[in-house]
Amino acid sequence: MSEAFVVQREIQIAAPPATVFAFLTDPQKIVSWMGLEASTEPLPGGLYFLKGFGSDHARAARGAFREVVPVHRLAYSFGWEGGEEVPPGSSLVEIDLIDKDSGTLLRMVHSGLPNAAQCASHDRGWAHYLGRLALVAAGQDPGPDRGPHHSA
Repeated sequence: MSEAFVVQREIQIAAPPATVFAFLTDPQKIVSWMGLEASTEPLPGGLYFLKGFGSDHARAARGAFREVVPVHRLAYSFGWEGGEEVPPGSSLVEIDLIDKDSGTLLRMVHSGLPNAAQCASHDRGWAHYLGRLALVAAGQDPGPDRGPHHSA
């Protein structure tokens, strides 16, 4: 199977890696930038669950943590409940946090997506949500989440 359908993003965040890591793993912090409800067990095999995206409050993502290296790296399987093209656990999100320029360089790779349309959709989603993460981790209010299909 080809690994052609991959989303890659990099963003510089004005916060230390430990802060960014907390916003990626602590359910109360996650919902400040993505989703309305989160449940995480950040250890290998632990649950990753997020519900309520933008205007679609019923949409839920589910997966399991595969790798957890505190403040440096996260990897978790990812997919959508009820999603035929990207079912729970069918793709992989890998996030590296690099201490750089008095902040954090976040590198994200989302692999295992089934086609170009899903790749484009997830790329839009990540662009939207990583922008919100950068704001909230730097102590700013990203405002209500209207989802990646609405301009701010």
